Amino acid sequence: MVEEFKHDAKALLSHVGGSENIQAVTHCATRMRFALKDPKQADAKAIEELKSVKGTFTQSGQFQVIIGNKVADFYNEFEKVSGVSGTSKADVKEAAAANNQNWLQRAMTFLAEVFAPIIPAIIVGGLILGFRNILEGVPMSFLNGQTITEVSPFWAGVNAFLWLPGEAIFHFLPVGITWSVTRKMGTTQILGIILGITLVSPQLLNAYDAPAAIANNEVPFWDFGFFHLDMIGYQAQVLPALFAGLALGYLEKFWRKVIPEMISMIFVPFLALLPAIILAHTVLGPIGWTLGSWIGELFYIGLTGSFSWLFGILFGAFYSPLVITGLHHMSNAIDSQLVADFGGTGLWPMIALSNIAQASAVVGVWWMTRHDEEESQITIPSFISAYLGVTEPAMFGVTLKYVYPFVAAMIGSGLAGLISTVFKVQANSIGVGGLPGFLVIQWQTMIPFLVAMAVAIVVPFALTVFFKKKDILTNSGLDFNIPFFNK
Repeated sequence: MVEEFKHDAKALLSHVGGSENIQAVTHCATRMRFALKDPKQADAKAIEELKSVKGTFTQSGQFQVIIGNKVADFYNEFEKVSGVSGTSKADVKEAAAANNQNWLQRAMTFLAEVFAPIIPAIIVGGLILGFRNILEGVPMSFLNGQTITEVSPFWAGVNAFLWLPGEAIFHFLPVGITWSVTRKMGTTQILGIILGITLVSPQLLNAYDAPAAIANNEVPFWDFGFFHLDMIGYQAQVLPALFAGLALGYLEKFWRKVIPEMISMIFVPFLALLPAIILAHTVLGPIGWTLGSWIGELFYIGLTGSFSWLFGILFGAFYSPLVITGLHHMSNAIDSQLVADFGGTGLWPMIALSNIAQASAVVGVWWMTRHDEEESQITIPSFISAYLGVTEPAMFGVTLKYVYPFVAAMIGSGLAGLISTVFKVQANSIGVGGLPGFLVIQWQTMIPFLVAMAVAIVVPFALTVFFKKKDILTNSGLDFNIPFFNK
């Protein structure tokens, strides 16, 4: 195996344009990640013919080569033959962003990297809300139509206690966002945390109580004599926290450039944090709240309006193509806004269904090639990871490679999305994509979600086999280097 890796590592080095074309390289769990000076020099077709390689694709400006579980061994051999080493994932991302990403990709990458550290907490919160919904919101026939909390003091106590982490995750989400923005920008993270706290402080009127207080003219305010400033919090709001965090980050970077280093410890934090807090409560917060409400309303209308069936088909079918472009990262912010405004999101269930559809299409490919051990080494891990919510290996290693399974997955996902929107399926929050997705679905819409899940499993599998046997789209190919998105 080492000799095989040595040969393929040398060949890969040649096919990416040699060491002089590599600006940075690293690896993740299954892939080599390159930031290339000239991506056009990479011969993807030749690379994919190497025995150790299971596929290639370009994403977020990075040229990625799928190796599999032994990528660390391959990377070690590649280091030896290339002389390129010591690069972190952050270095690769930064180099790729600087050289190969357009403004839209950079914006989407920034948004994705802000939300990525927060997602585990949101998933936990979704599971907690789902469990609490069962405890306090589902009448049980064996309890004479009462809920569990109505008949059991113990479970009533559990339900009340679970709101402690539930509130911390969702109501105080702005703290996580402002922290993550400063982390991403490389500025002082504790200032980001403090800024977030000032957006959700108990001194402020809770955002959930604000509409009624505004209607009754009962909003508390700071009195500055010649003007008043409303004391309204931004609990669970996404854009106000994002804008405030960006203001803090840019202010800190600005002051670090102009203030002498010997006194920067004193003045930079003060001159960055205080103006950011003022901007957050006077300009950025209200603007962010308004924009977030507009975006949430727009998607809510799409999910629940007269043409929700069409929205479901289109979003379900085209979510996977969005993954190719990187535009899918914006969905996390939209989901969070929908949860904040409407108590749930109808968008995320369709994302989970799309993941399932991609996995099922790969199962179809595996079924037809199950006697090919080399092919199974790609298809089996790909559909397992996709069923668990990670679709990149399935898409870039299988469905996009052959095209017809990708189209089959789009059709199945579109039909599942149709069912999801017609029956108003709602999730408590973002969850674990794929098959575990049912864990955060609101119990009132669980049955239609399971029906949609069945469609996402059966239809892509059946269509993949059908397309192959009828020779439909089987001679197609797809160039991952999409001109607009990979400039």
